[in-house]
Amino acid sequence: MKTNEGGIDRGVRVVAGLALLGLMATGNIGMWGWLGVVPLATGVLGWCPVYTMLGVNTCPMKSKP
Repeated sequence: MKTNEGGIDRGVRVVAGLALLGLMATGNIGMWGWLGVVPLATGVLGWCPVYTMLGVNTCPMKSKP
């Protein structure tokens, strides 16, 4: 698995995932909050299978020395 998410993308995914799980834990959105596991996992791993299928890469390019 090659990283295909940039830093901002990863941060937004982690925050969104934690927010959904938090809302579920407090009973505000019910079982739909479990969907927060998906953005949380992809944000932590830095790899999104949908990005791979679509050929999207938000990870900045590494500069050559």
